[in-house]
This record gives sequence, structure tokens and C-alpha cells, in this order.
Amino acid sequence: MLKQRKHQRLLKKWLRRKMFKLKDKYDPMGTVPRAKALVLQKIATGQKQPHSGQIKGVRIQLVKNGKTVSAYVPGDGSIGFIDEHDEVTIEGMGGSQRGQMGCIPGWKYKVIEVNGVNLKMVRSGRKEKPKR
Repeated sequence: MLKQRKHQRLLKKWLRRKMFKLKDKYDPMGTVPRAKALVLQKIATGQKQPHSGQIKGVRIQLVKNGKTVSAYVPGDGSIGFIDEHDEVTIEGMGGSQRGQMGCIPGWKYKVIEVNGVNLKMVRSGRKEKPKR
């Protein structure tokens, strides 16, 4: 009876992930909601069907563990405010289990701050991006 109950519990995805610490092992950001990273290069990629257009993003290296991931830069013209070697803060995009969202192909993270200043503030002109 106990063996069967244990088997049934392990069928729950969230519990199996918690018991075997799979999030710590495979998620580049680990268990934190936000992380700092350095910009390696700017990239653009095509959207998934049926949409067309270029999605702008950055290739970044996380400060905490050195892993390299891609992050989406939200907003029209926001990519112009980000340069190589800037320090950005990223967070998950909100897809299920930190997955991708919508037509953005395989990117799980988005940029929210550049050099410690909110990207929305920089875009609207209320704040200026500090030089590094």
C-alpha cells in the first residue's frame, strides 16, 4: 500500500521536481526570480508561424554561475538602449514552468533593467541609462 502511494505521488510533476531538486540542476537561474547578467551580443530571430517579423534579444552570461542564455528585449526600439558589456537584470517571461511565451522561439527570459535602471523608464525618457 505504501509503495503504491509513493508511486502515485511521484507521478505529480511538481513533487518529483521538488524531491529530486531538478530545478536547481537544470534551470540556469536556479531558484531565484531575477538574475544579473552581462550582455555578450545583440541578436534577432524570426517569429514562429503564423507571425512574421524579427524578435530582438540579447545573448547574455549570468554573473552567478557563468551560464549563457538568450533574453528577449521587450518594447519597440528598446534594443537601441542596450550595448555590449552592459549589465542587465533578467526575469522569467511567465510561460508554464519557466517556458517560452507565444511566438518567441525558445527564449525563456526577458530584460527588465539596464545598468540598474528600469528599461521602461529609459525608453520613456524619464531616466537616463548610466555609463559603465
